[in-house]
Amino acid sequence: MTLIHICNTICYNMRAIINISLPQQMVQVINENVKSGKFASKSEFFRHLVREWQDNMLLWELKQSRKEFKNGKVKVLKTLKNLR
Repeated sequence: MTLIHICNTICYNMRAIINISLPQQMVQVINENVKSGKFASKSEFFRHLVREWQDNMLLWELKQSRKEFKNGKVKVLKTLKNLR
């Protein structure tokens, strides 16, 4: 195993712990989903939510860009020099 591989493995496995406060009803929903096997753990439940949120934000940004393009609020670049 190379030093780069070890570093990548360590960096990938580094996790941050966060604490949140939730109403009991939400906790029950999370526990039921984990218990039913839909998620392997509570952490996986929240990772799934964050991924969904990221996907939705990307979709929203794409829709905003399309609106701007449709409304003519874009600059068409003919060369890379036009980026400046």
